[in-house]
Amino acid sequence: MSLPLPSFLGRFSAVAAVVLFPSLLLAQTQTATLQGTVQATSGGALEYVTLTLHRAADSVAVKTEFTDAQGRYLLSAPIGRYLISGAMVGYGRTWSKPFELPAAGLALPALQLAPTAATNLKGVTVTGEKAQFERLADRTIVNVEGTPLSAGNTTLDVLGRAPGVTVGGNDNLALRGKQGLLILIDGKRVPLTGTELADYLRALPAEQVRSIELITNPPAKYDAQGGAGIIAINLKKDLRLGTNGSVNTSYGRGQYGKFTSGLTLNHRRKGLNLFGTYTYADRQGFQKLNFERTFYQDAAQVSGRSIQYNDSRSHLQSHTWRGGLDYTFSKNTQMGVVVSGLGSRVPSTGDNTGLFLDAQSLPRARYRSDNQRNLRTPNQTANVSVRHLFAADSLGTPELTADLDYGHYGTTRTLDLLTNYELPAPRTTRLLGDQNGNLSIWSGKADYIRPLRHHLRLEAGVKSSYVNSDNDVLFLNEMDGQRVVDAGKTNQFHYTENINAAYASLSRMRPGLTITAGLRGEQTNVTGRQIMGAMGFDRNYFQLFPNLSLERALSEQHRLALSLSRRIDRPTYNQLNPFRSYVDATSYRAGNPTLWPQTSFVAELTHTFKQKLVTGLSYTRTSRPILNVYQLDAERLVVATNVNLSAEHYYAFTFTAPLKPTKWLNLYANAEVFYIYFEGQLSDGSRPLSGRPAAILSSNASFALGHGWGLDLNGNYHTPERYGFERVRSFGQATAGVQKSLGSHASLRFNVADIFYTTPLRATSTYVPLQETFRNRQDSRVATLAFNYRFGNDKVAPARKRATGAEDEKRRASGVQ
Repeated sequence: MSLPLPSFLGRFSAVAAVVLFPSLLLAQTQTATLQGTVQATSGGALEYVTLTLHRAADSVAVKTEFTDAQGRYLLSAPIGRYLISGAMVGYGRTWSKPFELPAAGLALPALQLAPTAATNLKGVTVTGEKAQFERLADRTIVNVEGTPLSAGNTTLDVLGRAPGVTVGGNDNLALRGKQGLLILIDGKRVPLTGTELADYLRALPAEQVRSIELITNPPAKYDAQGGAGIIAINLKKDLRLGTNGSVNTSYGRGQYGKFTSGLTLNHRRKGLNLFGTYTYADRQGFQKLNFERTFYQDAAQVSGRSIQYNDSRSHLQSHTWRGGLDYTFSKNTQMGVVVSGLGSRVPSTGDNTGLFLDAQSLPRARYRSDNQRNLRTPNQTANVSVRHLFAADSLGTPELTADLDYGHYGTTRTLDLLTNYELPAPRTTRLLGDQNGNLSIWSGKADYIRPLRHHLRLEAGVKSSYVNSDNDVLFLNEMDGQRVVDAGKTNQFHYTENINAAYASLSRMRPGLTITAGLRGEQTNVTGRQIMGAMGFDRNYFQLFPNLSLERALSEQHRLALSLSRRIDRPTYNQLNPFRSYVDATSYRAGNPTLWPQTSFVAELTHTFKQKLVTGLSYTRTSRPILNVYQLDAERLVVATNVNLSAEHYYAFTFTAPLKPTKWLNLYANAEVFYIYFEGQLSDGSRPLSGRPAAILSSNASFALGHGWGLDLNGNYHTPERYGFERVRSFGQATAGVQKSLGSHASLRFNVADIFYTTPLRATSTYVPLQETFRNRQDSRVATLAFNYRFGNDKVAPARKRATGAEDEKRRASGVQ
């Protein structure tokens, strides 16, 4: 299909070119390349060492890069005086002597890393600890491992405290105020959204997570899915030699208890690495969801009101495991196998009360419900990856990676909803539901990298995926002890999806200038069938997704970056599935099989001052945006579903300031100011609200108190916001954590989340037939004590870290070439 560049992108590109081009020419001689190698003290090359370039005057970090399989690195920076440091898990951070980077470039002597906790630089001890938050050109990295605030928490808890991330009232994740995210775990897509995704992340303990990357402008190598960006969750892995591991346990208490315990084991010897992890979580909690609804007749006249209280208590029990091996066939070829699973069980009991008033505010109906639900989600995934390095030539080392993946996501959901009506006449109804779903994903991909002449690098690849989703739901009505199938709610839904993709990306790096242009094509074939009613759909379409990024050093203190891209958000399988999930006797959630994908054009311009302060302007236009709405069905029940509107416009200003005022204090401040408005209307004539500016403010302070003590303070604030048909009131949270190292192998951590209990969400949604105001409270104020102990050898092997194609793409996409 033809995809002309929208006029706003053409104007944006023209203006950016006029602004940038003269400066680019002037800056041509002000930057240079720096290259070198990193070795272990034993002499072996080290791969995936984190290289950081620092200003010599104050040691402020300028750029970060990883070493390749031969221990080599290459980066570009303005000419000036610098230091360079290298760090890797199990090794101390090693520093070079100060050096001048001339315009002609510089090759440094080999940097040698020793397995020690600290390295002395001119009388100053420099530790190898990572900052909790790192800001790169196209992403923010949240380092979760070992932080006081992650102890005993879930992955969803950690995401809710990440800069610019919002967890909404319907459990929808948003980044910088935009919904439509691609969630990756170890490079693999999680095919869930909304409540299903939130339940999955609640069942995944933060103790298993190494880091989280918030990627706002992914390159062509990533799937085009995710108009708002990508959240990449990277799990932990032990790189120590011999047989070693760790154990951890934690207990938290809010209104109810929360227990987590886990074990990791790793055996590494030359050419072979075996690893495994297991975590058990037992977390109880509550949800208090209150509704006040006003119903209208003829769009203006009040026909009635309702007041409903829903109190539920849940008990999550989850088992998370992961195991695999890496085997090195030769110095150029490596294979890896990983299998993992997450099985959870979440029974819940709920007490629902409802009072319905007529137009004169007189009671016309009153009920009380007992809602018994149970959710089981047995999930398993498997991956086989191969990586091969071809013989190096004068241009570099070509590389080929290949991955085969399989994932199975099961769902068993039961319902027992017993409702006793007091008005208008006493009666009892009982609704029983039994839903079974099976989602299977097969995918294969291959990626090739080839250095070319004239500082060019080619990346190309292909990918094919196939999805099969089968869902079967049975509803029974019980009256006077007799159970009858509810034919209007019982159904079967079958969905298949095949996506075939290919991409090519060309990068050129010159002193002071990095340009990357990529193009991805995706052919999508989709079918959906409902057995009851014989309804279905078939969709086949091909789309192109261009990507362009440019980074330019204007001077030693100023750097500009421009990115343009096109992305897509296909409806997830649960968003298309029409089955009902009841909240109470008058409310339920259901998918919409008529949804179309939404496509987005994204433009972003960022400026970096003194390699530290980052400001950005961005604009996104989305066609057919998918939006969560409330509607009345034929029975006058309130249904939460998803619809397509005509368009969405998003404007944003971002500011990030990582500061280190003293050697014992790290500060990270982040502000996201945005304006969103929608075009279009619903079938009942409802139109979205006009937009208004909103902001997300977040900050983190890390204190190194000495003698093994550390303190973290984290806070965020979301201003009032209008999104679609919803007015969301302000909310936020404050969290504090302290950590004490007990020798070299153990640590004790304590944290308190949501200290002032300010996370409860309050919002009002307005439509032609109804207006709804809700308040959602959960067991979020929790105090947690955690203990961790490492055992085994502390020496880290100078061997290659296992890297699937997906992990490589994250490294190469970091904006540091």
